[in-house]
Amino acid sequence: MAPFKFVPYLKSVLWGGDKIAPFKGIVTDQKAIGESWEISGVPGHESVVAEGPDKGMTLPALIEKYGARLVGDQVYARFGTKFPLLIKLIDAKKDLSVQVHPDDELAKKRHDSLGKTEMWYIVDAEPGAEIYAGLSKQITPDDYTRLVEEKKIMDVIAAHDSHAGDLFFLPAGRIHAIGAGNLLAEIQETSDITYRVYDFDRRDANGNTRELHTEQAKDAIDYTVYPEYKSEYDRDAKGEVPLIDCDYFDVNLVKADGRQPIAMSHDSFMVVMCLEGECEIITDKGTLTPMRRGETILVAAATASIEANGTATLLTAQA
Repeated sequence: MAPFKFVPYLKSVLWGGDKIAPFKGIVTDQKAIGESWEISGVPGHESVVAEGPDKGMTLPALIEKYGARLVGDQVYARFGTKFPLLIKLIDAKKDLSVQVHPDDELAKKRHDSLGKTEMWYIVDAEPGAEIYAGLSKQITPDDYTRLVEEKKIMDVIAAHDSHAGDLFFLPAGRIHAIGAGNLLAEIQETSDITYRVYDFDRRDANGNTRELHTEQAKDAIDYTVYPEYKSEYDRDAKGEVPLIDCDYFDVNLVKADGRQPIAMSHDSFMVVMCLEGECEIITDKGTLTPMRRGETILVAAATASIEANGTATLLTAQA
């Protein structure tokens, strides 16, 4: 199988901006695009193959057709035709709501769903942009309820200056928000469950405030105060650089300049996102897939090896 490209799902939202379409090289009249769902198995928003012999086929149908050859033996045994990762680009023209996601156990109990652990790689950040992640002060669940009622919850959430190349790992339970001025890549478990804690009292076009999930979030939050919330990695390294290795996904940064081998585990598919430049992804079968900034592809687990040929910055993710 040659790698697959999908039709992106562009989502207009209250806080969306105007960066995603030009970043991806898309011409559209759609406004306030806050998210591009690059690869999704979320029910109702399943990705559709954009080109090739399987054009028009949804991602679950693609997995049903190819099975473990596409996603890998272990992934197929665990998830079947459900794709375990959701891959997005996010553009925040305004602050996103403060939110938290449940872990797998709580999400299964309440929603019969996976929880949501995720990571953010900052593609670009305007001067003064911030990321909000984790607690800066020790609070109790009762303190949390009081702070939400008093609209002072931001007083205890850690704020971090945001710059291109910054990395944030957000395990389920970590309270967080994307600040205005950030363009980022998000890799997460396939889950659309969000508990909204605070929304800056914003109103939609009809004058309505968005629903808050104060009580649901109360039991989902990790109240531990950690010494550091920004993840470090070797920014000066060339080639392939490890970023995140957790129970749900392994993510690497690849800086290609010429021909650059990319390591694949044959127990899983690989997602490749091009964040800068352009290249060709060459498989061991000799298939050649051109990529440019803003594009994402899915490489089948049956592919023995791949390499990038060009000058590009890539994110790779495996389950």
